[in-house]
Amino acid sequence: MTERSITQFDLPTGFIDLGMGNPDLALLPIDALRQSAEAYFSANDPRPLQYGIEQGNGYFRLALAEFLTEAYGASVEPDLLFVTSGASAALDLLCSLFTRPGEVIFVEEPSYFLALRIFEDHGLRVVSIPMDDEGLIVDALEGALAEHSPKFIYTIPTFQNPSGRTLTQARREKLVALAQQYGFLIIADEVYHLLAYGQPPPPPLAAFVKDVKQVISVNSFSKILAPGLRLGWIQAHPAMISKLVGCGMLDSGGGMNPFVSALALGLIETGGLTENIAGLRAEYSRRLGIMDAALKTHFPEAVYTLPKGGFFFWVRLPGRDMKEMRRNVKKYDVDYRPGALFSSREEMQDFMRLSFCFYSSPEIEVGIERLKKCLPSI
Repeated sequence: MTERSITQFDLPTGFIDLGMGNPDLALLPIDALRQSAEAYFSANDPRPLQYGIEQGNGYFRLALAEFLTEAYGASVEPDLLFVTSGASAALDLLCSLFTRPGEVIFVEEPSYFLALRIFEDHGLRVVSIPMDDEGLIVDALEGALAEHSPKFIYTIPTFQNPSGRTLTQARREKLVALAQQYGFLIIADEVYHLLAYGQPPPPPLAAFVKDVKQVISVNSFSKILAPGLRLGWIQAHPAMISKLVGCGMLDSGGGMNPFVSALALGLIETGGLTENIAGLRAEYSRRLGIMDAALKTHFPEAVYTLPKGGFFFWVRLPGRDMKEMRRNVKKYDVDYRPGALFSSREEMQDFMRLSFCFYSSPEIEVGIERLKKCLPSI
């Protein structure tokens, strides 16, 4: 999923928005993409400029499957991949195909706030399920199933946005078992899975799709390559892929993003994507450490779990209303995202989400110092 379409050029000079969920402009691989584009145009192949086949270019899906097989450490079949225009478009398409206004869905509490906007657009009734340090509390979900029959649960199982938490393997297995038992879908937003900064996380929920039709994995190049490509993929059971391929939108417009797929294909085949992810992991790991140290220095009262991957710190300042506090922070040339934004219950008032990926290490330090200056004014 992407954040709001704001870039450094939209911000006042010197302003530090630690709430930004975008990658740093300086880390976007413009040279690698230029080389890939030059190679494509040199090949003089006009086919990617035509309407694409519904599931996505076969050569691209084959290369992506080989990349994911190595990255996940388990076989990924190209026939179980469906090319999308990013994770947001995928989620919107899944809502269109599998839900009707007024139907119930489950989400995590907290959850990604822009996904909540998409569900609102589709008129869905959101029921939230609590989390703890091991991710979604699946026992609580089981209890909620006694009262509701959800069409799906939306989960970010690995390095969750905003909490940074990762669902344990045991809970993943129980979640899948419940989906099979009760007949609801699991839409797993796995865009951060490849951004681990230490021990690898459990296998993605995508590992279940070959045998379990209830699991649909949504992923994207936005966090591992560049958001502006608007390119992603769904990994799902053949029965679900068939429903996606047969939808009216693709009948009209053909497959999503065939031209950008051709550019990304070159990067995957040359190893450029793997190289880019390795560089992001190294740099983001450094920035994570800088933010952790700055928070410990300036906010010793803060409560948080050190993230092991992804983009975000989920910080609690007990007794403070972070939404109210935000009224004053911009005059200090700093910003964040208040916890209430991520709550479908209008709770999480004393939390804030901070990103360590959009700014350099020195800017992160300055940003945390500015946040500290805001506190006396509350």
